[in-house]
Amino acid sequence: MNKTQTIKKSAVFVALSPLAVLVGLLALTIHIFGADAIAGGSQLSLLTASAVCTAIAIGFYRIKWQTLEDAIITNMRSATPAIIILLLIGAIAGTWMASGIIPTLIYYGLKILHPSIFLPASCIICAVISLLTGSSWTTIATIGVALMGIGRALGFEDGWIAGAIISGAYFGDKISMMSDTTVLASSTVEVPLFTHIKYMLITTIPSLLIALVVFAVAGFSGGTGAASEAMTIEASLQEVFNLSPWLLIVPLITGLLIAKKLPAMVTLFASVVMAAVAMIIAQPDIVQQIAQTDIASALNSFKAIVTVATTSTSIETGNELLNNLVATRGMGGMMDTIWLIICAMCFGGVMYGSGMLSAISQIFLRVARRTASVVGSTVGSGLFFNLTTGDQYISIILTGKLFKQLYDERGLEGRLLSRSVEDSATVVSVLIPWNSCGMTQSTVLGVATMTYMPYCIFNLVSPVMSVVVAALGYKIFRKEPQDAE
Repeated sequence: MNKTQTIKKSAVFVALSPLAVLVGLLALTIHIFGADAIAGGSQLSLLTASAVCTAIAIGFYRIKWQTLEDAIITNMRSATPAIIILLLIGAIAGTWMASGIIPTLIYYGLKILHPSIFLPASCIICAVISLLTGSSWTTIATIGVALMGIGRALGFEDGWIAGAIISGAYFGDKISMMSDTTVLASSTVEVPLFTHIKYMLITTIPSLLIALVVFAVAGFSGGTGAASEAMTIEASLQEVFNLSPWLLIVPLITGLLIAKKLPAMVTLFASVVMAAVAMIIAQPDIVQQIAQTDIASALNSFKAIVTVATTSTSIETGNELLNNLVATRGMGGMMDTIWLIICAMCFGGVMYGSGMLSAISQIFLRVARRTASVVGSTVGSGLFFNLTTGDQYISIILTGKLFKQLYDERGLEGRLLSRSVEDSATVVSVLIPWNSCGMTQSTVLGVATMTYMPYCIFNLVSPVMSVVVAALGYKIFRKEPQDAE
């Protein structure tokens, strides 16, 4: 019997001890640093927990370091495509904003805003913006703040307004090809990005439709008033950017490339190039502002493209709210997430190589017999890790890694696992007051987490929808199950 099998059959509390260390360190880190924990504290917590796992594996079970190192390297290799994709996503966020693509979509989105449909319209607007930017945080902190002001002026309760904003923002974040959580969930389970997104639509679209119906019914209770803040945003966008429907050709072609099932890296890079060309043609003033020059030249255009694609960029609009919305971070803004992924892959590698991850999975093997119970266990795990680690990124990684073997043994395809992870770990994070997402959005919107939680219809329905669809057996694809002892 080898050492990995020994740990599999050891007491579960031994396998849980590194996880307990991680939870304790993350709780302390989040308490001290709050939402900034991802800037270093969470990474150090993961490495420390990795060291604890390594010490137990080598010191008590005599597992060779080379075995653990090989597991780490294997994990790192699987994360490489995700890291490259995240860098390209950062470049897209910068070029799509500076070229006027996202401002154009925001402008036309605000045009549909009307008091009688305020709540569902707010949800849709935030969904579209989050889908395009890949960031629920940015969407909530910018257009979400504006919608809070508009909703209050119209007489809606804070809980309903925040619920509509968060529901839409997390819908877009969940299925956007530019979302780091979407890339993280698919890469952790080793499922192609576009396959993951397409499969998520089965549960995500019905969840959004239910949310929109609820918001539409609730919207009739609101008052009426002038949406002056929306008009201010529209005017500022027109003043700063050259807005044109022609700019929407870039996202249209990007969508066609996705439909053609081109590799994600090829599609994303092509989108960056198209947006860069659109920026030079449509936004010459923005190009000069970013390049910090009054002279239009090929060299300065190249400087502006490199700047928006790789580093933090600020565009002065004369409106503080809009300044925050159009500010981008480029590839450099993805480094905290990439750093976190690398450290998480290290932790997952030693947990897997030591056999501790398999030992923990035995708990779920005993109760997860049918597809619905397997998915239900995954959803429950996503909620559990969000409650205990206080971070959605770590929750996604731990849940994905923990259940991968179980899904293989049950003959279930990886895309079911990646979808179940997103249906839980991604969307419920904002509902937990001490989670980094919950703390951030509560602070940004000025609404307590427990106040908006009952109204985040999409976030509440998504985990339930995941289990319901699994129980119905709708589009549950299987592969040849592995023989298990």
